[in-house]
Amino acid sequence: MKREFQIFLTAIMFFTRIPCPKWVNHEPEFLTKSSKYFSLVGIIVGSIGALIYFGASFIFSTEIAIALSMVATIYATGAFHEDGFADVCDGLGGGWTKEKILLIMKDSRLGTYGAAGLGLILGIKFLALSDQPLALIPIIIISGHSLSRFIATTLIYTHPYVRDTDDSKAKPAAKSMSFSMLLISAIFGITPLFFFKTPLIFLTIIPCYLSKMFLAAKFKKWLGGQTGDCAGAVQQFSEVIFYLSALALWKFI
Repeated sequence: MKREFQIFLTAIMFFTRIPCPKWVNHEPEFLTKSSKYFSLVGIIVGSIGALIYFGASFIFSTEIAIALSMVATIYATGAFHEDGFADVCDGLGGGWTKEKILLIMKDSRLGTYGAAGLGLILGIKFLALSDQPLALIPIIIISGHSLSRFIATTLIYTHPYVRDTDDSKAKPAAKSMSFSMLLISAIFGITPLFFFKTPLIFLTIIPCYLSKMFLAAKFKKWLGGQTGDCAGAVQQFSEVIFYLSALALWKFI
């Protein structure tokens, strides 16, 4: 139990800025296994966003409350996944070989493709949340964060890690997953969906996974697999797809 708790805290430390005890570190053994708690971290981050939205909605408009909740989740994660999405946009947009794409993705500078992609995905995320039924916004936020992180772990499970350098802190977490680890991530990933009144909400898993397959095909073609940035891009993309899918679902029920 103590070992599992340390693995969980490693996931918290790696995927967020939430303070952890000083004895928690980037030990490769625990970091490799921390991905199974990726979805649980999503529940925690989503809950932070939902709490900020709920509190802010008593003072500000729905739009401002949503914007503040987005700020809170980005701050809680240190823009970890947004950075990965932007890096992938820059890499696939500006590179034509595997080596060049990986080099661009490793560059800390933000390029035109990354800036445009990040601005668009955050804008769509804001608009999609703003159109949700008010009573559902908190659970929508939590579900979006948990489910999208589960979808990201499926990329780690199905595609090999391709960056051949050892200087990336993300390598152990993005390298591989066992089926049991994926199953744990799935349980945490879909649990918030049970709080909706309709089981039809589970249909949103389909477009979310299809969005992963779309990006994974590009990663396979250009890189031969995935990197930590690729997993971050899948998380961001599938999160937005979940919000849009939920909106589409409300039109028919």
